[in-house]
Amino acid sequence: MPPANLQHHQTIRDQLISAISDAERYFGQSFTMPEIRYDLRGQTAGLALLREWVIRLNAEILFREPENFIAEVPKHEMAHLITHKMFGQVRPHGKEWKLVMSEVMQLPPKTTHRFEVTKTRQERTFPYSCQCEGKNKVHQLGIRRHYKVLRKQANYLCTRCKAPLISQP
Repeated sequence: MPPANLQHHQTIRDQLISAISDAERYFGQSFTMPEIRYDLRGQTAGLALLREWVIRLNAEILFREPENFIAEVPKHEMAHLITHKMFGQVRPHGKEWKLVMSEVMQLPPKTTHRFEVTKTRQERTFPYSCQCEGKNKVHQLGIRRHYKVLRKQANYLCTRCKAPLISQP
């Protein structure tokens, strides 16, 4: 579903067409236009689904800061798709992606955005403790990580003392 402002949608399509054209010249290979979805929410501006050849964009951030968003996000995500197509499974912001960003997209390889993001809901957190320096230190895990611990799908360690985090009552 395109954003309500069709001008933004067309500008983003034009950005991606330009990026694809630059990548085709650079790599000597053709690339197809990815599907563009405007269904991303939260703090993430864009997301590339590599195997599906889809770019998901955050319409709320786009409407809040259209110029900066259009200048950065579509080509950043297209670089992920092209990197995956050309180099296979590599680190998301590794040397291959940085090469595509700088040499093909002619953009600095920035890995994070600086858009103003408002949280629509307050995330619920759960206290966990570790054994830092003989005293219990309190860590807060978000709801997703907390439920992974409860389902025994994951264990998390303190980044400082490397001890397992233990749920507090």
